[in-house]
Amino acid sequence: MAALNRKQKTAVRHERLRKTVTGTPERPRLSVHFSAKNIYAQVIDDHGGATIASANTTEGDFKGDKKARANKETAVKIGRLVAERSKAKKVTQVVFDRGGLQYHGKVKALADAAREGGLEF
Repeated sequence: MAALNRKQKTAVRHERLRKTVTGTPERPRLSVHFSAKNIYAQVIDDHGGATIASANTTEGDFKGDKKARANKETAVKIGRLVAERSKAKKVTQVVFDRGGLQYHGKVKALADAAREGGLEF
């Protein structure tokens, strides 16, 4: 059997993580995904199969901004934005799904910004 590449290892970690982390209507899941250029964050109710709130760098606010890349600075903006949109839908408690990524750098910056924005996890 061949060794796994980085993407495959991340997928394995994410599958393992998702066995225990699920979003309920009372406490939905805050899922983050980072591509090479963009950042995506969603608040998901897994039982209802619905996205409650989302924010990403492909939206109009970030599309024209050339500095809006997948970096810590932009992760902070996305974290605050998803927290603001979640609170507008009366969601304050979430479960954090780091998507199989290590909890440091961009992931930690997004999580800290979401906490500052009013989300509890």
